[in-house]
Amino acid sequence: MAINLATADVEPRERRLKAVLTYQGSANDLNERSKTQSLKTTTRPFQQCSDCSEMCASTLSECIRGAAIVTHSPIGCAATSAGDGPLDVVTKARGVESQRTQVICSNIEERDTIYGALEKLRGAIEEAYRRFSPSVIFVQSSCAAAIIGDDIESLTDEMTEELGIPVAAVFCEGFKSRIWTTGFDAVFHAILRKVVKPPRQRQGDLVNIFNFLGGDTFTPLLGKMGLRVNYLVPLADVDTISHMSEAACSAHICETLAGYIATGLEQQYGVPEVKAAAPFGIRWTDEWLREIARHTGREDVVEDVIATEHARIEPELERVKKKLKGTRVYIFAGDSYAHSLTNMALDLGLEPVGVTTLHHDQRTDGDLDSLNTLGHLVAARGDIENFTVCNRQPYQMVKTLRRLKPDLLIVRHMHMTILGTKLGIPTVLEGDVNVSAGYDGVIKLGDRLYQALQTKRLIQNIADHVEWPYSDWWLEEEDDVYRKEGHRA
Repeated sequence: MAINLATADVEPRERRLKAVLTYQGSANDLNERSKTQSLKTTTRPFQQCSDCSEMCASTLSECIRGAAIVTHSPIGCAATSAGDGPLDVVTKARGVESQRTQVICSNIEERDTIYGALEKLRGAIEEAYRRFSPSVIFVQSSCAAAIIGDDIESLTDEMTEELGIPVAAVFCEGFKSRIWTTGFDAVFHAILRKVVKPPRQRQGDLVNIFNFLGGDTFTPLLGKMGLRVNYLVPLADVDTISHMSEAACSAHICETLAGYIATGLEQQYGVPEVKAAAPFGIRWTDEWLREIARHTGREDVVEDVIATEHARIEPELERVKKKLKGTRVYIFAGDSYAHSLTNMALDLGLEPVGVTTLHHDQRTDGDLDSLNTLGHLVAARGDIENFTVCNRQPYQMVKTLRRLKPDLLIVRHMHMTILGTKLGIPTVLEGDVNVSAGYDGVIKLGDRLYQALQTKRLIQNIADHVEWPYSDWWLEEEDDVYRKEGHRA
């Protein structure tokens, strides 16, 4: 299905990708049912916590160099922009100059919901331009702004003419989609519509890498094939983003994050998307490199690179596998990245006793089987019996983890490490996903997992003193929340 850039709003994942938030069954069953898109998006009868598309949008837009962000919202919606400490850490990891977030909130108040808040928004945009001298201004809509019905698109078009820089509306209202990652799509939609320019000249050795914040892992890896890396979108400046259409191809470390922008870039400017699973695990890295080589004319060198890398890491891989032999692991992460982590766990000889993804897309942008990472995982590695979809609900996850009793827990988001510790499970946080990419990434993950196993006695001591807010009845009762929602296999 084509990306529709004629509209200001991005189509939510529930409609575009038939995304779901609940499922309980097996990996094979989920993959088979996704082929017919037979799963339906429902709401839970109870939610203990949640996130918002606007937060995901901020994660990308606030980390663009030279960008200013105006959140057209009540002040509370801008709370996620309050600090930029983590940004200092990742700029150092990438070896680039530190930057600060540049955010202004229009501060919608009660009276504005009656009379409208466009004049407040205009003032906030003008203040952002005066204060930061940005190269682009992203205006993030909110639930309150959408309910009022402010015509943000018209105002941003008008301000673009007045200020002489792109002023791009990002429609990331939380109530429009229960799938938080729709916020990523909203930012990429605005970038494709208002920032990216037609290519001046194609650069045959330049590869777009759409990723989250993280260290520079891909320069040394792709450098072995004589290629340059164009990191997008976090930490890139506006000029770099505007010319991403000149790359030889586009790859990503997570289909959930960047399938939308890669598909749109190919559709709009003819930059081919690398149609292979992200480079997490030995075999997936092989195929990823081969696909990049095909788009960049490096077929004559890629097999030598792969063979050399295999020979180099083989002793280290065997060392780590020996240490981790017999270890049972549970993976809890975003949709496609959970599949990538599971693939790496199997390379390390671990036994995945269960996997939970935060949501599940039943299709990919462009309907590409080659990017169906769950399908790849099942076809190459076999079924995983305990496979669930759950958007970080501790009241459900605590029961699943207590029942399966894994030796290790791997999570993508920092607050879930607390859940593992309280249950006495050594937990590894995959915060900088770049660290685990490529051939060396498998070894690094294995070493971190082994180090985590050494903390078992300490973690169990903490767990022995934890008081849960849940009753004994709830903890021992079989979890039937998924079944009530009609998604049990």
